[in-house]
Amino acid sequence: MERLISKTKGDRWIWLIVILLSVWSLLAVYSATGTLAYKKGVGSEQFLIKHLVMIVGGIALMYFSHLLDYRYYAGISKVLMVITIPLLFYTLVFGANVNEASRWVTIPIINQTFQTSDLAKLALITFLARSLSKKQENIKDVKKAFIPIMGAVCGVFVLIALANLSTAVMLFGVSILLLIIGRISIKQIAVVCLAGFVLLAAVMFLGPRRETYYSRLQTFWNPESASSDKSFQADQAKIAIATGGLFGKGPGNSTQRNYLPHPYSDFVYALIIEEYGMVGGVGLVLLYLVFLYRCVLIVTQSPKAFGALLAAGLSFSLSIQAFGNMAVAVGLGPVTGVPLPLVSMGGTSILFTSIAFGIILSVSRDNDERKKEKDEKVIVGEIPAMA
Repeated sequence: MERLISKTKGDRWIWLIVILLSVWSLLAVYSATGTLAYKKGVGSEQFLIKHLVMIVGGIALMYFSHLLDYRYYAGISKVLMVITIPLLFYTLVFGANVNEASRWVTIPIINQTFQTSDLAKLALITFLARSLSKKQENIKDVKKAFIPIMGAVCGVFVLIALANLSTAVMLFGVSILLLIIGRISIKQIAVVCLAGFVLLAAVMFLGPRRETYYSRLQTFWNPESASSDKSFQADQAKIAIATGGLFGKGPGNSTQRNYLPHPYSDFVYALIIEEYGMVGGVGLVLLYLVFLYRCVLIVTQSPKAFGALLAAGLSFSLSIQAFGNMAVAVGLGPVTGVPLPLVSMGGTSILFTSIAFGIILSVSRDNDERKKEKDEKVIVGEIPAMA
């Protein structure tokens, strides 16, 4: 065990945040799945054990991901993009349809559903980081740099948006941030934004889920005129938050878990506020803010463009997803299906989130090793002078 801990490198604050989020996730999921377990006629322990296995598996993946030199992910990104595009096509046509959306592919033998957009997020961010870092010398060149990058961003955006608009919009926003950091010209970024807006309008007004998107937006903008069944999730989340008070009802004492359709995934933040109060809700926000702050330090300390862009893209993706989920839970955004990273109950989403954390830690580990080598050289160089 000591040997394993000694090999754990990277930002210690991020490791601590991962552990705290994981423990909090186990408590919240165990409390939230009581009603689900009752409906299925099984014990809550069954869901807890399954979630625990995913958490442990995610931490294991995080550990091995952080041991791998982050520069290897540049080559891996090309393979991931080759796999991702046809897989997203396959998901739209043959994917498992859940809640009127084809977002999942069932993995044979183990019969585990797999959300392909999770892989696509990882693939696109690593690919953009690689492309932007390699093309810095001719970053303003339209044919060599702009068109390939724009094609990747818009292509993945459309394929995800047709079934999962909220994830696609968040990923597109992260892509724009990476383009800005990667020194793409303002004019070219404006073109990408315009193209994204056109594609977004096409998906919302012509896509297969246009009625769902329209209904959710209408419910968000005019909740008083919406029918009770369409505003049910948002209303129950508001009740959970309102009854939580300052310190909450205590772990396991939630009432709204019996009414919220997804208190263990999409609306787990509302359940956390109900059980742990505003203190717990603010505390969870602070954990993600500290994570983002530590990632910004990693980005600024990285001597290589690829490492900086990779850490920036993944940290922005995780942070935007976290704050997006919490915003929906407190009524600041329309209902989406975006989970809270490392807290919501999930399968493959936890594993891919853990890999993203691991890659960020790999960049941090490299920064620490370079700093250590630099300090050792300075010390060695000072010895003769002192003599």
